[in-house]
Amino acid sequence: MKDELFILWTNDNPIVSEKMVCMYAHNAVKKKWWDEVTIIIWGATAKYAATDKNIRNRITGMQSDGVKFSACISCAEQLGVCDELAEIGIELKKWGEPLTEIIKKGKKLITV
Repeated sequence: MKDELFILWTNDNPIVSEKMVCMYAHNAVKKKWWDEVTIIIWGATAKYAATDKNIRNRITGMQSDGVKFSACISCAEQLGVCDELAEIGIELKKWGEPLTEIIKKGKKLITV
């Protein structure tokens, strides 16, 4: 069984993004604290990840090291950023049911 962590990233604050979400997720993969780390981009974070050059660069670097990214397609559509997220390799999908399953099955989830 894989030791996996999901991070539900809903906060578009640059300091929170850099000093919690990115720092922890990146180190967790590089230092092998978890077998797999997936960051779920939801809400305002979709626009932030799509339009801020610094966070886009950080995301692509993290992806290169093995951090997985996926975004709520409904949020991305409503915010008009689907193309920008896809351009940097972020998966787009409906996350309502999968997130519910993560919670119901007691999988490891951090919400920021």
